Amino acid sequence: MKKQSGVDLDLGNRCSKNAYQWAKSSFKFRQGKAGEALMNVDDSFANILQFPGCRLGISSDGIGTKIELAERTGIYDTLGYDLVAMVADDLAANGLEATNISNIIDVDFLDYEIIDSLMKGLYEAAEECDLAISGGEIAELGGRIKGYGSRMHFNWCSTAIGILPQNLACPIDGSEIADGDLIISLKSRGFRSNGFSLIRKIMQDNFGDNWHLEKYDSTKTWGEILLTPSLIYNRLITTIIAQNIKLKGIVHVTGGGIPDNLARILQGKNLGAEFTSLNEVPAFVEQVKKLGNIPDKQAYRLWNMGNGMLLVCEENIAISVLKIISESGFAGKIAGKIVQGDNISLHLDEMGKIIY
Repeated sequence: MKKQSGVDLDLGNRCSKNAYQWAKSSFKFRQGKAGEALMNVDDSFANILQFPGCRLGISSDGIGTKIELAERTGIYDTLGYDLVAMVADDLAANGLEATNISNIIDVDFLDYEIIDSLMKGLYEAAEECDLAISGGEIAELGGRIKGYGSRMHFNWCSTAIGILPQNLACPIDGSEIADGDLIISLKSRGFRSNGFSLIRKIMQDNFGDNWHLEKYDSTKTWGEILLTPSLIYNRLITTIIAQNIKLKGIVHVTGGGIPDNLARILQGKNLGAEFTSLNEVPAFVEQVKKLGNIPDKQAYRLWNMGNGMLLVCEENIAISVLKIISESGFAGKIAGKIVQGDNISLHLDEMGKIIY
């Protein structure tokens, strides 16, 4: 499905599957050795590696074109939250506690103040989930890197590792999900770090070249509100698991939204989901959707729409999970349940039902 931004989600999914199959074919090189890959399902959010005495997970990602928001506003110290969230919460989706992160900043030319601001933000984000920044690289690539404005332009990616807690016999991969299990949605506060190619196009079409300077409300510009940093859920998931509460599935809602990401842990089970009480869409996210005339069915496949992570558990422990969520300073609610059949349906108050 080709989007207005030029981003083709279906082609992206096919390319990812192709790349993973090449990667998966290399797993045999470490079979029976330290570093053996343990995941038994495809489309996992992270992979688990066996080392003597411990099981480590690894995940890599970047923050994409949200970087342009920092270039436009001059605010660089929040992007670290997005970088950490993209990898630490992919680890959390398999039950892993994030422990270390390494990052690479590709730049056209160096700007000390911007690098310092980026790393300050990364440090603050790492502090939120007890993550050590244990490696990194800054590469000057000249004209290979471009961006907005006259200051330093860059791309920022990272790889994080995490450890599988001792009280988990195996990674959380969705294999035990059953009909009737409940789905708890963790509230997000914005777009996280996904779908910004289309967001930027919508802003450009509505407000012109200097769209980031347009007022969103009396306190923030559009550039500032769109830069809203990602919440990081890894420590929360680690806390839930540490209390021996069984989560059957965890979904990090990134590009592809609820339907694509939930389908990753339901594939091959003839199971779907019915959502009747999703989290409220943040006001500025809803406004972007309206400005771009984006249909709800497309929006919920592009963005998280207020639902940053989904937790699947049995009905009798849902209250305990919600209690920990609240005590940890997050917001969550029972948003739906697992059902027979492979449809994923969203009941939206004003727009009726959407079926994927």
